[in-house]
Amino acid sequence: MTTARQNVHGADAGTRARTLSVWHDQIRIRVVSKGSGPAVVFFHGPWGLAWDPFLDDLARRFTVYAPEHPGTTPDTPDDAGKLDGLWDLVLCYDEVIDALGLDSAFLVGHSFGAMVACEMAAAYPDRARRLALIDPLGFWRDSDPVVNWMLMNPGDLPAQIFRDPSCEAAQRMFGTADDPTARVRVMWAMGVTGKFIWPIPDKGLKKRIHRLKAPALLIWGRDDRLVPAVYAEEFTKRIAGARVQMIHDAGHAPQLEQPETVARLVQEFLLPPAETFQGPDICQSSSAHARRGPGKGLCA
Repeated sequence: MTTARQNVHGADAGTRARTLSVWHDQIRIRVVSKGSGPAVVFFHGPWGLAWDPFLDDLARRFTVYAPEHPGTTPDTPDDAGKLDGLWDLVLCYDEVIDALGLDSAFLVGHSFGAMVACEMAAAYPDRARRLALIDPLGFWRDSDPVVNWMLMNPGDLPAQIFRDPSCEAAQRMFGTADDPTARVRVMWAMGVTGKFIWPIPDKGLKKRIHRLKAPALLIWGRDDRLVPAVYAEEFTKRIAGARVQMIHDAGHAPQLEQPETVARLVQEFLLPPAETFQGPDICQSSSAHARRGPGKGLCA
């Protein structure tokens, strides 16, 4: 393991970065961390890790560990080639969690990272104390296909990921026209993570998801143009007691477009006040509780 102040996109002086050697020392995983308190492991989406206001908010109550997916760290671009597929990636992350000295943690993930978190919780149920999934992948409906962003014109990506492609979060992710560095980083990360979900992001999770033991919260941007919000139903019908919170004025990355709202929901779910959980059919919205049937609350 090496520890250094490495150049992490969006990170400030309060973050720490260390590189862990796993997979028989063939893969180096940089883990960015911040905060104190119960452990949260955050799995980022397919466009690379950036330390953002959402993670900063979580770090006020938790110790947040954010590993970069293999091959997405600039110094280790070839490491993903050591893994043959999604199952290898899940096993690799089990080694990462061991290397961090954690027996279990709260697992939080976005998009592809939420799929990884869900697979981790299915493969190793005792690893996940609670599971917060933000616009996750993992299933497929022919009638509602997930958009294959790897085949898109790069210039069209911001409008697909964000409800407002001109928002500050989109500019942070993709950079400006006169500075292509951020866009190159995003495109590389997208290609590297693509090997684990190509050609469609259905790798058999439906056969394994019944193994989950942890309570689960799904957060979905109401205007998600990549992964339609109807996919929330695929998760709630397979995860007992799972709840869904829809986020207004947000697309596929609600934690970036509405960071305070999403951070609050995740914090309250991971460390709930006693009065929040009165039964599995209660779903807390920003203004009121809504009841939509046993175990499958869907807040609008």
